[in-house]
Amino acid sequence: MPKQVWLLIIGTFVNTVGNSFLWPLNSIYIHDHLGKSLTTAGIVLMLNSLAGVFGNLVGGYLFDKLGGYKAILIGVVFNLLSITLLTIWHDWPQYIIFLTMMGFSGGIVYPAIYAIAGSAWPEGGRRAFNSIFLANNVGVAIGPALAGIVADIKFDYVFSANLFFYAVFFVLVITTYKRFDMKGLTTKPFSGNETKRRNRGPIVALSILSISLIVCWLSYSQWSATISSYTQGLGMSLSEYSLLWTINGFMIVAVQPIIRPLVTRWENKIKHQLVLGLILMSLSYIVVYFAQDFKMFAAAMVILTFGEVFFTPVIPMIANKLAPHGQEGFYQGLVNSASTIGRMIGPVFGGLMVDLYGMQILMLILSVLIIVAIIPCLVFDRTLGKEQT
Repeated sequence: MPKQVWLLIIGTFVNTVGNSFLWPLNSIYIHDHLGKSLTTAGIVLMLNSLAGVFGNLVGGYLFDKLGGYKAILIGVVFNLLSITLLTIWHDWPQYIIFLTMMGFSGGIVYPAIYAIAGSAWPEGGRRAFNSIFLANNVGVAIGPALAGIVADIKFDYVFSANLFFYAVFFVLVITTYKRFDMKGLTTKPFSGNETKRRNRGPIVALSILSISLIVCWLSYSQWSATISSYTQGLGMSLSEYSLLWTINGFMIVAVQPIIRPLVTRWENKIKHQLVLGLILMSLSYIVVYFAQDFKMFAAAMVILTFGEVFFTPVIPMIANKLAPHGQEGFYQGLVNSASTIGRMIGPVFGGLMVDLYGMQILMLILSVLIIVAIIPCLVFDRTLGKEQT
């Protein structure tokens, strides 16, 4: 594995630990501490994600134009400024403003990270993106567990801890990432076929696949939106809720040896991985439908995690494969934007459904939507020529 990828893994881990101090607890803080409804909390998270959509696109553009180091540095500096302001002022309505700023600045970072990973290690295939995915989820395992403990002491400390990890990430970026120029790292060859590069097939294919990605993250976002508040209503502590994310993060690493034989067998059968992942995710929400205690929610999280490890790493790999030379950042920004749109719509959609019909109906709706999302996964490549599929 190239040195650049190792540095990205470390940076992703630190960044995610800091970020995951806050995002699983946003709805709880807005609903329980600021006294707002779940629908209002959903709107606030929607604004955060909407800003992230633009941040993703800007991050991809900056990667293509300025290179990876400058793109990441710009995102980190704005992120550090945003969390500093949120740490100082986190009452209403300042919370909305600074959380939205964090959504934009945080969105800049990840397209550049994935684009660099694919460019620095093109022969790695799925492994390049899976390594970033694993680093992200180890951070998710540790961050929420620490956040739950910190929040039980005093919620204000969560913001300070978030700021600390962002500061560490900033130092890491300026001391190590600048040592190599990430612009133009890609070794993806020019095909010499200008018509193929102008072909709209790849962008149409990725747009179709993004429909499934939006639905996936619309559903996934409920764990940090409606499900988080629902667990509190059932009497679960913040520490127990945060432990669910710890289970998710550590399981993603632990199951890699288990799924490796199947992933290896399906290395060239991308659709198999996508479909299996979505089926398992759908099943997890059926389990939540019946859940009344920590054990049932933990079981649902385990099933969701198995679905996630099949589905999620494949998406940036597809984007990297489809991207014409010089547009790797844009294509990664596109799929990251689709994920962010799902996270944007999810809290509002979930909050409205819970307020109108209750949690159980929402879980059934999500389960059905995920099954329907299999369709784009099966047909997305029909706009491509045989040499690209």
